[in-house]
Amino acid sequence: MKALQALTERRTIRLFQQRPVADADLATVINAARVTSCASNLQPLRYIAIRTQPLVDQVLAETAWAALVAPKRTPVPGKTAPAAFIAVIAPADAKPITYADAGAAIQSMQTAAWTLGLGCCWIGSLKRENLQKLLNLTPEKQTLFLLAIGYPAEQPVSEDVAGDASIAYYLDDANRLHVPKIRLEDLVDWR
Repeated sequence: MKALQALTERRTIRLFQQRPVADADLATVINAARVTSCASNLQPLRYIAIRTQPLVDQVLAETAWAALVAPKRTPVPGKTAPAAFIAVIAPADAKPITYADAGAAIQSMQTAAWTLGLGCCWIGSLKRENLQKLLNLTPEKQTLFLLAIGYPAEQPVSEDVAGDASIAYYLDDANRLHVPKIRLEDLVDWR
C-alpha cells in the first residue's frame, strides 16, 4: 500500500475484533514513530506497548471515547475492545513543541498500522493520574496520549463537505460511522 493511499483511506477505528496483535507488528508501528521527524531531533518521546490482560482492560477504563456517538462507539472489554494500547510518554516538563512531536509520531503510527491491516484510535481524553499509577511512571514522566490498536470491526467512511457544513461525525441507520471532512478547496487559500 502506498503512503498517500494509507493517509487518505485510513479512518479512526473504535470497535475492534477480539484477536491479538503480534508483537512484531506493534514494533513496526512504534518504529514508524521512532524515525519520524521531531523538533531539533531531541527525541523526547518514549512508548509503552500495553498488550497483556488485565492491563489492557484497566487502561481502557481510564479513557473516554467518541462523545458524539457514545455509547455505540465505546469499546467493551471482551467484545469490541482494542487488543493493545501504545502509550506516548514525555517528560513531565515537556515543552509545547513536544506535543507537535507527539502528533507527528502518532500520525506515523496510525499510517503504519493501517498498512498492516490494523486500526487505531488516538485518545487524548484520559484519566492521567490513574494512568500514572497503572503504568508505574515516575513523577518525571507523563502520558501525553494513548493509541488504541487492533484489527478493525467497523468500516467508517469519510465524506467531503463544504467549509460551512456540519463536521460532526454521526452513525447512519446501519450503524456505520460517517466522518465529514472539509473539502480541499474550502481549506486552502492559494496565493
